[in-house]
Amino acid sequence: MSIWEYANPKKFMQTSAWALPWVTGLTVLCLGVGLVWGFFFTPDDYKQGSTVKIMFLHVPAAMMAINAWVMMLVTSLIWVIRRHHVSALAAKAAAPVGLTFTLIALATGALWGQPMWGTWWAWDPRLTSFLILALFYLGYIALWNAVENPDTAADLTSVLCVVGSVFALLSRYAVKFWNQGLHQDSTILKVGEKDPLDPAFYQPLVVCIFGFIFLFLALVLLRTRTEIRARRLSALVSRERLA
Repeated sequence: MSIWEYANPKKFMQTSAWALPWVTGLTVLCLGVGLVWGFFFTPDDYKQGSTVKIMFLHVPAAMMAINAWVMMLVTSLIWVIRRHHVSALAAKAAAPVGLTFTLIALATGALWGQPMWGTWWAWDPRLTSFLILALFYLGYIALWNAVENPDTAADLTSVLCVVGSVFALLSRYAVKFWNQGLHQDSTILKVGEKDPLDPAFYQPLVVCIFGFIFLFLALVLLRTRTEIRARRLSALVSRERLA
């Protein structure tokens, strides 16, 4: 079985119809367990107090904001190279979801940063690159809506997606590129190293991350199915007008 079989809209609709209930169930389970565990059953941090619990929303949202754009980049490149319409529609479907995650990350980051840094906003490298990433999301969505021909829109947004990937990369590695930023480097993968994230926070955070991953998959599957149906409806209306 080839992965390209799923580029067929009929095959994608059949497979996604089977997968969507499972992914939705995993989303509810992981988010329910992770958020309740994180917000109600973890101790306050000795420095940050209860404010530290914002991480259970902020960190997963920030990770998925970047990974959503990476997914859009991959599917856009598949469209450019192989001209599979499902991949272009999947990229289009992922954009509003990625934008929402980016806005959640910015909002929760401000709520977390104000008591820690004494300001709601700072022109920190990662904050700035995240803001630019949000603008690219808005531009991507606007470009899809502005161009009437769907294939032309897919071509133009694919180019925009490649350009915006630079800022997705900067968002992820800004702390490593510029040491003067306010953000600390990631501690999620530093268990067992010096100054790791305490297991009391690490374990529910991992559950929340999986919850956001499944949430992203569920929303993208649902929105892609909607885009395919809308494309089919548009084709039927066009045929009736010609007839």
